[in-house]
Amino acid sequence: MARKPNYNFERQERERQKAAKAAEKAADKAAAKAAKRAESGDSEDEPSPQ
Repeated sequence: MARKPNYNFERQERERQKAAKAAEKAADKAAAKAAKRAESGDSEDEPSPQ
């Protein structure tokens, strides 16, 4: 017998996984930015020319 689908739970799980992935990506991006800033010796007050 097939299980009864629990659409709300399944949607919440997809959203939780998506949020976790986005948070991990943001943390990686922030770490890379901090490493690049430390490498070049820039201060946070001064915008980088791009």
